[in-house]
Amino acid sequence: MATLKIKNLKKGFEGLSIIKGIDLEVRDKEFVVFVGPSGCGKSTLLRLIAGLEEVTSGTIELDGRDITEVSPAKRDLAMVFQTYALYPHMSVRKNMSFALDLAGENKEEVGRKVTEAARILELERLLERKPKQLSGGQRQRVAIGRAIVRNPKIFLFDEPLSNLDAALRVQMRLELSRLHKELQATMIYVTHDQVEAMTLATKVVVLNSGRIEQIGSPLELYHQPANLFVAGFLGTPKMGFLKATVTANNYQGVEVELVSGRRLLIPRDGGSLAVGNEVTVDIRPEHLTLDDQGQLPITTDVTERLGSDTFCHVIAKSGEALTVRVNGDCEVAYGAQRWVALDVLHCHLFDEHGRALAPLVRLAA
Repeated sequence: MATLKIKNLKKGFEGLSIIKGIDLEVRDKEFVVFVGPSGCGKSTLLRLIAGLEEVTSGTIELDGRDITEVSPAKRDLAMVFQTYALYPHMSVRKNMSFALDLAGENKEEVGRKVTEAARILELERLLERKPKQLSGGQRQRVAIGRAIVRNPKIFLFDEPLSNLDAALRVQMRLELSRLHKELQATMIYVTHDQVEAMTLATKVVVLNSGRIEQIGSPLELYHQPANLFVAGFLGTPKMGFLKATVTANNYQGVEVELVSGRRLLIPRDGGSLAVGNEVTVDIRPEHLTLDDQGQLPITTDVTERLGSDTFCHVIAKSGEALTVRVNGDCEVAYGAQRWVALDVLHCHLFDEHGRALAPLVRLAA
């Protein structure tokens, strides 16, 4: 059992507020990912949990025990850093066992733990090698193994894949996902890479300027972003944004007029929206289609061919940029005058303050 509760956590440096009142619960066996742009406070929050930074105010509880002022060594947490931080003169075996050796644990028990961690991470044949004889991915597995042998209540990962090349990042993502399932452990992971957040997490925490913007499962945040920041941050390629003005608001939804003059009826609950209010229509690339009968005139820009898919970047007459996901074999000429069709059932609508409007609830007849 490993449950972490954070209550009104704040952190400041020399009068500058970095963490601005975080409330969060991490449940047993969850894989929680902190994601956000550089400078949002995600690594600082992880370091506060680990005890590597002093809390300005608020509390951190682990299984009901207040650990806010407890030293890092006594928190029963294990951290894996962006840099591997391995001892170059020690073998893989010694690097993994070092903390347990210092703590005076029984040698046979230490050996058993190292052997088991090596099995899980497929490091058995590398135990006598030195770090300089390992690849980047192997070194990161050793760093993870060093955490596993401590059998912590919670694993903390601070952008552990940042130093790996693209192919190794994909491989390590799969290994971390398997590791989470095999160990049945509670994990907290920091990254700026939304792909890592979407593929690894059971729960994503989106941070911005020291505050939590939204918490939820990856698909919940993808399909139901709470505001413009979350909508624009999650998803590759990003959502397209179109400025619009409300022309009607009734039981059928919100009718808006785009800058191009075209009108769309979007099935969203307009609440107190009034005619003339400014709103933002958001739509993802997979819900746009190149269609001569579409609602939006565009000029095609560059294309990105990824094999099975092609992402066609287009510019609306209003100057707004969109991305259209098309079949990988689709030929799209640069600079062509085309039309794009928007699937209004998948359009998101945000008010002038950037808050999402809920889907319209239709009552059964």
